[in-house]
Amino acid sequence: MLHRLRLRNFRCFEALDCPLQGEVTLFAGNNAHGKTTILESICMLLRLQSPRAGTLSEVVRLGEDGFVIEGDFSGRQLMFSLSGQRRQMKVDGDISKNRASYLAETGLVVWMGNDDLALVRGGGDVRRRYMDFAASQIYPGYRNALRAYNRALRARNFLFKRDNRPRWEQIAAYTKLLVKHGTVIAEARADLIAALCPSASHAQSGISGRDESLGLNYLRSGGEDLATAYEQNADQDSRRRQTHIGPHRDDLILEIKGLAAGQFASEGQQRTIALALKLAQAEVLREAKGADPVLLIDDIFGELDQARRNALLTYLPKSSQKLITTTHLDWADDAFLTASQRYLVDGSGVC
Repeated sequence: MLHRLRLRNFRCFEALDCPLQGEVTLFAGNNAHGKTTILESICMLLRLQSPRAGTLSEVVRLGEDGFVIEGDFSGRQLMFSLSGQRRQMKVDGDISKNRASYLAETGLVVWMGNDDLALVRGGGDVRRRYMDFAASQIYPGYRNALRAYNRALRARNFLFKRDNRPRWEQIAAYTKLLVKHGTVIAEARADLIAALCPSASHAQSGISGRDESLGLNYLRSGGEDLATAYEQNADQDSRRRQTHIGPHRDDLILEIKGLAAGQFASEGQQRTIALALKLAQAEVLREAKGADPVLLIDDIFGELDQARRNALLTYLPKSSQKLITTTHLDWADDAFLTASQRYLVDGSGVC
C-alpha cells in the first residue's frame, strides 16, 4: 500500500506532499487541474512507465530540467527521478542498478480509465499494450525480451529500407533475435490470456447483470513457429520493406456471445468489457504474485449508468488500495464517502 506521495516539478505540480490513508482515496476537482497527473505519477513510481506520456521529458514541469517522485510504499522508501537526461531509482536510499532490481521492490498496478474503451474499439496496438503492461508485472524477463525484440525489429526494418536489394546475411542476424525474443513474448502472452479468460468472463456477467459470455482469443501473428514464418514471408517483407509479422502484429480478439465486440457490442457492453478486462488483470496479478495490485481509477464512474457503477463498486477487490479521480461525487453514496479519504485538487496542490 502507498502511504505517502511526494512530487517535485511533475507536470503542473511544483511540489506536492500527499498522505494516503485507508483503502480508498478520492481526488475530486475540475478537469485539467491535475487529478490524472497524481495517478500517473504513482504509476511511474511503481512501474517506471506512464499510461499517458511517450517520453519522460513530457512530464517535466515547464521551465524545469527534471522531476522527482517519492513514495512510502509498504515500509519501503521509493524514489524515481529525472535530471536532464539522467534517470535514477532508489529503494530506501540505495540506488538501484537497473529497472529489474527496482521493480522487484515496488508494487503491482492496474490502470482503469475512460480511454479503456479503446481496448474494444481501437486497433491492435492498444490491446498489445494491455497485454504487455500485465505480462511485464508477472513474467520475469518479459520486459527485457520486449525491449530487445523492439530494438531488433527497428534494426531489421532499417536494413530493408536502406538497401534496394536486401542483404539477407545481415538481416538474418536480426531475424534470429526476433525469433528468440518474440517466442518469449508470445508464450507469455498466451499464458496471460488463458489466465485472464475465466476472470474476465465472470466480471462481464457480474457487472452487466446478464448472461453475456465474453471470449478472449490470442491471435499470434506468424503462428507458433516464428522461424519458419519469417522464412516463408521473406519475399513479402522485401516487397513491403518492413517486417510485417511477429509479436508486434499480435492481437487480442474480443467476442461477446461469439460476435466481434468492436462491431456488435453496444456501448454499454463495450464499457463493461473494458472494465472486465481490467478487473481480470487485477485478479490474475494477485494470483500470480501473491500481492494485491494498486488500482488507479481515472474518472470512470461518471460515465457509467447506476447499475454498472454499483456492480463495479461491488467487484472492486476489497483488499486492494484504490485511488480514484472524479469531477464530482454525486455517484457515491454516503457509506462509500464515509469510508474514503478525500482530497480536492485545484491545480497547484491538494487540500
